[in-house]
Amino acid sequence: MTKPLANRIALVTGASRGIGFATALALAKAGAHIVATARTQGGLEELDDEIRKLGGSATLVPLNLTDSDGIARLGAGLHERYGKLDILVGNAGVLGPSSPVGHIELKTFNDVMAVNVSANFQLIRCMEPLLKQSDAGRAVFVTSGAANKATAYVSPYAASKAALETLARAWAQETANTKLRVNLFNPGPVRTRMRATLMPGEDPATLDTPEQVAEFIVPMCAPDWTETGKFYDYKTRTLMSFRAPE
Repeated sequence: MTKPLANRIALVTGASRGIGFATALALAKAGAHIVATARTQGGLEELDDEIRKLGGSATLVPLNLTDSDGIARLGAGLHERYGKLDILVGNAGVLGPSSPVGHIELKTFNDVMAVNVSANFQLIRCMEPLLKQSDAGRAVFVTSGAANKATAYVSPYAASKAALETLARAWAQETANTKLRVNLFNPGPVRTRMRATLMPGEDPATLDTPEQVAEFIVPMCAPDWTETGKFYDYKTRTLMSFRAPE
């Protein structure tokens, strides 16, 4: 039986652990060849082992996403090797400091924006031509409820996710008349290292796992997914449209 994502190339950022790791594995299980990026070589090798156990294949790309030239080289390499990209999952992100706004250093703020916003901007710039070469290019960016709640004491993270959402929505509008579909995915509280850092007193057993979340990202990467510019909320299992404040 042919797998639903057979012969499709999927780039997943932040793939060495958490939601990125689980999503890369789920996409591989569906038949995609995974191009996995992360800063952690060991985590990528662990992912590769798990993908091989499924009979899948992966290309490992150790990369700090603040290296914009590195992202450009990755795009050139994908063009040379495959001539296209079918799936982009922009998952990599950093939490940043838990502190009042006025106590945060400018460099610390800029570091969060560099990973959560600027890196995704560069990914869009470098991967758009490849995604448009696909018969059904799909891009999914992982966001957070903090963007809309303007959560106190994590202002750089909240602001960066709000910026990411607007960036993705603008790109979705620009590409609405193409075969490319661009959407956002909000996992909510999930059993990850980032969540444990933010909420150290929380019982992780009360949270869903990255593997459970990943199962809902995979359909958004499939050729038969037709929505664009939408926001999938995992907690409520709802696909939402954005509306301007009244």
